[in-house]
Amino acid sequence: CSSGVMCNQLAIKLHTQPLDEVLCEAQSHINTAEGAAYAWHSAVGLNLIHAPDGLLNPQHIAPAIKPAKDWLPRTSMLVVENTANMAGGNFYPLVQLQEVALTGRQSGLAVHLDGARIFNALTESGGTTQEIGPWFDTLSVCLSKGLGAPVGSLLIGSSAHIAKARRLRKALGGGMRQTGMLAAAGLYALQNNISRLSDDHRHAQILYAALKQCSWVTHIRPVKTNIVIFDVVPQAQKVLDALTLTGIRAAAFGPHTIRFVTHLDVSGAQIDQAAQTLMHLQNTHRF
Repeated sequence: CSSGVMCNQLAIKLHTQPLDEVLCEAQSHINTAEGAAYAWHSAVGLNLIHAPDGLLNPQHIAPAIKPAKDWLPRTSMLVVENTANMAGGNFYPLVQLQEVALTGRQSGLAVHLDGARIFNALTESGGTTQEIGPWFDTLSVCLSKGLGAPVGSLLIGSSAHIAKARRLRKALGGGMRQTGMLAAAGLYALQNNISRLSDDHRHAQILYAALKQCSWVTHIRPVKTNIVIFDVVPQAQKVLDALTLTGIRAAAFGPHTIRFVTHLDVSGAQIDQAAQTLMHLQNTHRF
């Protein structure tokens, strides 16, 4: 697919019927960053589970499933996101991930893994794709982001699911031609760029250490992989404007929140320069 959003939305369409609902963590990508596409394409709702660290536990699942009543949606699907973007790139320990998936399946739910950054998660949690795949009905994997391909995400599932997903993708306008170069880039990313993800995680820790020294940073979410989310005063945009003047580009994640993401297009030397710039900004700039 062209994007992780398309992969996730195809999975929802595969596993639900209109008037169903999907369980997910409240900060998950399908809730916060996919334009309510679940309602448009699949005519379903979301049942949001609030987990402070962005990670679901098996104990969350059963209480969230609706009883079979005419006036209630049918809970039919569970979506798990690993790593959890809005939770600062937090990741599931392998056992917890398997337990959550098993609980969902034992509860009669289809289970989808939004694994856009699954290789970042595995870099820290250990384990292999073969230890994760069998626990889920479908999985999505992003080939861009940390893996560095120019575009593309994968939807993974059974032959029957993928056959149906291909027809749905076509209906959404997602069928592409002359994609050999994109496929080659994706293969190169999978074969060469997984092992270097630990560099991105180390770079994120360097930024974290610099931000801890900045008085205009009020809170930093725990940095577990390659995402650094932090709160600032007075407004995020004022800080971003000052950073832009120094050559650092970042994105606002709220009125007082900024996100940094490390990846293979940002070198170690650039990370060191960014950390030094943050310290210089601390000493010279008054917001």
